[in-house]
Order: sequence, then C-alpha cells, then structure tokens
Amino acid sequence: MAKTVAIEQTPNTGIENLKATPARLNSFLKDVRSEMRKVISPSREEVQATTLTVIITVFVFAAYFWLVDNIIGRGIEALLHKATQH
Repeated sequence: MAKTVAIEQTPNTGIENLKATPARLNSFLKDVRSEMRKVISPSREEVQATTLTVIITVFVFAAYFWLVDNIIGRGIEALLHKATQH
C-alpha cells in the first residue's frame, strides 16, 4: 500500500528571494574564499614539465593522424582507380 507524505510548502515570493540574496551572496563568497585558500600554484619546473609533455603529445598525435590519413587516402585512391578502369 502506498504511503503518503505531507510536505509543508512555504510561499516563495519575489520579495523573499530578494531579501535572501545578500545572505546567499555572503555565503557564496565565504565558500569561494575558503576554496581559494586550498589552491596551490605550480612551480616553474612543474609548468615547464607539463608544457613539454603537451608539446610532445601534440606532435605524436599529429604524426599518427598524418600517417592514418595517408594510408586511408591512398587506399581510397587505389580503390577508385581500380573501379574507374575499363
């Protein structure tokens, strides 16, 4: 058998939302400040290492996609060449 739950609803008017805005903003800013205290800036060595890793990865993927593109392109050209010969 289904059970019912009584939910008390309070009217949510624009005036109440407007009155609550400064408190919500204050709470939000306190949370932001608390989280910003946890942020740690990377050292110069860490930035250099991750930058080098990204650059190397970009070149590796570029070479891979160039190779795959050439293989597929030459395969399609060969297929079309055979299909158009009489």
